[in-house]
Amino acid sequence: MTLMSLCGKIMGGMDTKVISINEDNIDIRLMEEAGDIIRSGGLVAFPTETVYGLGGDALNPMSSRKIYAAKGRPSDNPLIVHVADMESVESIVTSVPDKARVLADKFWPGPLTIIMNKSDKVPYETTGGLDTVAIRMPVHKTALAFIRASGGYIAAPSANLSGRPSPTAVRYVKEDMSGRIEMIIDGGDVPIGLESTIIDLSGDVPMLLRPGFITLRMLEDAIGHVETDPTIMSGDCKERPKAPGMKYRHYAPKGDLVIVDGARDAVIDHINAHASEEAGSGGKVGIIATDETEDLYRTGTVKSVGHRQDESMIAHRLYTILREFDDEGVTKIFSESFDSDGMGQAIMNRLLKAAGHQVIKV
Repeated sequence: MTLMSLCGKIMGGMDTKVISINEDNIDIRLMEEAGDIIRSGGLVAFPTETVYGLGGDALNPMSSRKIYAAKGRPSDNPLIVHVADMESVESIVTSVPDKARVLADKFWPGPLTIIMNKSDKVPYETTGGLDTVAIRMPVHKTALAFIRASGGYIAAPSANLSGRPSPTAVRYVKEDMSGRIEMIIDGGDVPIGLESTIIDLSGDVPMLLRPGFITLRMLEDAIGHVETDPTIMSGDCKERPKAPGMKYRHYAPKGDLVIVDGARDAVIDHINAHASEEAGSGGKVGIIATDETEDLYRTGTVKSVGHRQDESMIAHRLYTILREFDDEGVTKIFSESFDSDGMGQAIMNRLLKAAGHQVIKV
């Protein structure tokens, strides 16, 4: 079956079953039902500690094709294989580098994805045609139970239509995926809210490909020097992506998003002036502010991502705010910028992608 025919079949609609799971009292019967769907080649959306994932059998080429079709995702954009134990890792890579073992010991289960050279067991449909495979072991109890019930290997990008903000709440999974997949596991809101950190250990030099909750400093404290891919903060990646989120526009709201960078007062003055102009022209304006500044804006819908020093809260709130602006029909969004150190690097990476790298310096 071709990808085009799969898209046609999915767009025709199907019944999507929603089940609710309490992470502290997991219903094994329901997990087995979800696992049966995966083993039969179907798709199931499930919660992780980062965002909701759209899961299929990572070792089944047709399942990976279905994931691309359900999301409308380019087929050269690799999928992450989710596992529940190190034994599963051993059979899908040619070898586990020493630095990968160090990172796994320190950060797995958790929000870290490690790229290694794949074995023949992993189809190219899952890796986007690459000889490497991205692997992570989530810490979320429901995710781990689901992986085990499904056979141990779940290929899963975020459970949203390609390009849209990743879902941190089940209502947004339903909005994007209902009628496209067989099941959605409702595990409540996710705790982190940004996708996992991705590090490439397939070559001689460790390379950070996507920042996340596990910061560059944390990685270097564990294994020494780590290079940073220059495209993390730029929009000029033209090569085949080695990891999700590198090449294509991601995380984007429906409204036009622009980031305003500079001294605080200059940023506020610029946003106030241009938000007023936009509203005067009939646009519906949204502003992403912080607790320190939200009362200083005069036009549009102002939403705070939290205290500027609380990067975990900013990360947790960002995608939800972008989705809320979509719900409210906002056509123009202005966002303050954030520091690019620590977890701020991950926040700015996602904002830049969502804005198509539209940044105004003031």
